[in-house]
Amino acid sequence: MRGKHLIIATLSGFLVLGASLTANAKTKKTDNRPTVANVALKPSHETDLTNYVYDTVDPNSANFHKYLTPSEFAQKFGQSTSYITAFKKYLTKYHVKASAYSGNLSIKVTGTKSNVNKAFKAKYVNRDKTSYRLPGRLSKQVVAVIGVYTPNPKAAKKKAAKKTTKKQSSKEKSAYTKSLSSNVDVPTSGTKPDTALSGNAFSKKYGPAKFANRYQLNSLYNQGLEGQGQRIGLVVHTDFRNSSVKKYWQQVGVNTDTGRLHRIAVAGKQKNVTALSNSQFNMAQVETTLDVESASSVAPKADIDVYIDLAPSGATLNSSAHYTAFMQAISNNADNQISTSFSPGDEAKNGWDDKSANLVQYNHAFNLMLEQAAAQGITVFRAGGDHGPYDEAQAAQTNAVSTSPYQVLVGGTTLPYTRIIHNKLIKVNQERAWGDTYSASPAQLQKGFFPGGGAGGFSTLNPTPRYQAGVPGVNTFRAIQLLKYVGKGLFTVNKNPKVITGVSHGRNFPDVSGNADPQTGYATYINGTQPTKKGKKVVRVPYQIWVIGGGTSYTTPQMAGASAVMNSGRSTRIGFWNPQIYKFAQETDSPFNVLADTTSNNLYYTGQPGKLYNQASGLGTINFAKLNAKFNSEGTAN
Repeated sequence: MRGKHLIIATLSGFLVLGASLTANAKTKKTDNRPTVANVALKPSHETDLTNYVYDTVDPNSANFHKYLTPSEFAQKFGQSTSYITAFKKYLTKYHVKASAYSGNLSIKVTGTKSNVNKAFKAKYVNRDKTSYRLPGRLSKQVVAVIGVYTPNPKAAKKKAAKKTTKKQSSKEKSAYTKSLSSNVDVPTSGTKPDTALSGNAFSKKYGPAKFANRYQLNSLYNQGLEGQGQRIGLVVHTDFRNSSVKKYWQQVGVNTDTGRLHRIAVAGKQKNVTALSNSQFNMAQVETTLDVESASSVAPKADIDVYIDLAPSGATLNSSAHYTAFMQAISNNADNQISTSFSPGDEAKNGWDDKSANLVQYNHAFNLMLEQAAAQGITVFRAGGDHGPYDEAQAAQTNAVSTSPYQVLVGGTTLPYTRIIHNKLIKVNQERAWGDTYSASPAQLQKGFFPGGGAGGFSTLNPTPRYQAGVPGVNTFRAIQLLKYVGKGLFTVNKNPKVITGVSHGRNFPDVSGNADPQTGYATYINGTQPTKKGKKVVRVPYQIWVIGGGTSYTTPQMAGASAVMNSGRSTRIGFWNPQIYKFAQETDSPFNVLADTTSNNLYYTGQPGKLYNQASGLGTINFAKLNAKFNSEGTAN
């Protein structure tokens, strides 16, 4: 029962990783832990790259659907081979390995922590900043150095006098578990699915058929499109168990061949990653499992490539590991669609762990990387978040990184339901933006809680992209000040909330939305063993848990699965969705169901009557039958 309670109490829909894993100083002066850093490079012609990205999805352009291979991208937009060679030669002098990702837009740097710091002349400035230096001939083409950091030398000396390497290793594992549960809430319904149901009956109530029925994906299944010939890339933070996924597949009645699951450990050895991932139940393990189950069941004939960014030594920053996973997936160029439900931090200084790359630099590097993906025809999906515009539980609004315009940011909705919760009748008559204050207990309403809701708002790092310009509703908003921050990460509901309308600027998000409310959510299965103290001994106790969960990290991999289903009927990749879908939304036969209801609230933003775009839900929910027809009417299909 204890294991069951633990899982229900920590299941998250969207995970922002904490920095505690990587903030530890090594006990010895020479830090021989392996680390991964990245050097993001300028493209040869950045404006030309951006224009090319848009041209690939413009039917009026000569470059329409002329997607590049990574080697073609390197020739057209990457740094020269001679420059990359010079960088490698420089780092080799410090016994540091450098390898360019395919495309020549970034260099992966691996070595011991001490050697990497020496190579970059890293110096501790303060808790938020590490300075670095590179030779002038190399530094001129650098956008950002990601993941280089040095501990406070005074603090390191104090720790070194007290701790041994063995103790430090134990501490890192503890910090790993702590980092995975920071900034995490509980998007679960508190109920279990009815496992007496199986196959299609279970799937319609809790699984992929529920998603497919709601969003008209079934017509594509009826055409024989199930993701065959496709690969879906998932960027995650930890490993998962095949047994969990297979059990889920059996319950929902889809293809149970685990041979379609592939792991790529990008920041550490697979054996070490798996061992650390499975050493203790943790949030990221649940998140990874539900990502795999969601994507693979919506596209039951697609292969799943899981890019695991966990670095077991504890010496790699989450920001660098996350970037590494994306860059590896994009340079591999095997996946027509990539999805993630993880974020390395927030668009706020106090939510950022990288010491050598500030938020502006990291954002620039991430945008360039995703432009390479778009130029190659890869569609990227990212979970928008699970607390409206409050990624962090604080008075000020803040967004999770990344809000890049070169990806599809996914928001959440609530499906119609009627239920008595805490002796109160809850009735949702039509699909609406997810903003759940209505199922809170009287104690929560009085003392405070951190409610769940679909993401939405305006990026503080990225300007309004060209595909959003002029779309009715973009850069205007209607909101209700529903919540009042009372401190200690808790909100209460305002008794007399104000309606606010106005104008704002920046990349508006989300782009699209789908069911993410745990009250109308999906089933997840996870099993394993958990270390438990029994007397004086610690034994591993098995657990097998079914829960009904929610969050944008359910609907985001489902969107990637739907993309794979559509791509399985085509001879060319769909490519960069956003310029296409914003154009489709303005046509008479739009594939989107706009959620413009003023009572539809994602904890702050509402719908805007008469507008096509709303910060609570983006363009709305998708009719995939219509969307597929729209893509095919403009592109080359089989």
